[in-house]
Amino acid sequence: MSTRSPRPKLRVNCFSVSLDGYGAGPQQDLQNPLGVGGMALPEWFFPTRTFQTMHGGGADGTTGVDDDFAARGAAGLGAWILGRNMFGPVRGAWTDDQWKGWWGDNPPYHVPVFVLTHHPRAAIEMPGGTTFHFVTDGIVAALDRARGAAGGKDVRVGGGVSTVRQYLRAGLIEEMHLAVSPVLLGSGENLFAGLDLPALGYQRTEHVSSPHATHFVFTKRAP
Repeated sequence: MSTRSPRPKLRVNCFSVSLDGYGAGPQQDLQNPLGVGGMALPEWFFPTRTFQTMHGGGADGTTGVDDDFAARGAAGLGAWILGRNMFGPVRGAWTDDQWKGWWGDNPPYHVPVFVLTHHPRAAIEMPGGTTFHFVTDGIVAALDRARGAAGGKDVRVGGGVSTVRQYLRAGLIEEMHLAVSPVLLGSGENLFAGLDLPALGYQRTEHVSSPHATHFVFTKRAP
């Protein structure tokens, strides 16, 4: 069966937020990739068969609601878009080429990935089919390049919070899956602050709970 969508979409999947709306905690650094306390947000995802398969242990992964959403998020993708903070904790100009992402020698994307940044850097080709491209001319340019590279498949915005917010404000995200984890962060990067999702044309189209998260899908209404 083909994994191609009937119409390629820009979508967000498996984006974890706290009960109080934070998609990352404060003070991101090497020890805290999602900010202080932020690693509690995707705990629903780590045990799933989809995640375990990505890391070589699929037979031991859990199935059910959480894995269903994880699998949906991985299907039919031709390219990704990431904000610079999702690529790593390095700020400012790229002073060397040592940092190549959080994921080691074989990142889990296996397709072209377009990283938003203000500072030029040469593309990085990694084992397993992932190539990181660095885009300095904004979210629309990144989306155009991602769609061109996606081969008719969907493009996924992987985060972080600021990047998702920019694409929501522009009305470019067509489908967004949020996994609300049962934790409170109190501070960090809030996904919803200052956003009026109904006014931007988004409506909730799915709502499913598991013991570990509550999953919501929002769809952009047709003009």
